[in-house]
Amino acid sequence: MLNFLKKSQTTQQDDKQKMGMMQRIAMKKAMKMDPKEREKVLADAMKPENRDKLIKAVKMMEKMGMASKEQIEAAKKQLGI
Repeated sequence: MLNFLKKSQTTQQDDKQKMGMMQRIAMKKAMKMDPKEREKVLADAMKPENRDKLIKAVKMMEKMGMASKEQIEAAKKQLGI
């Protein structure tokens, strides 16, 4: 018997990647890019002069409730902030 109210089983990868719509679009676009171009874009984003922008964006996400404290801490750790 089918139970339509039962949550579907997700893979472990789906659980890790619970992203919003804009994050999924950005991820797809990044994955379609040429690897050299992707590295260049990431290097530009990680420049010291852009660090303030990253910190402001992370703080805004935290204030708006777009990300949990654990997600914020994980992002800061990955970015080296």
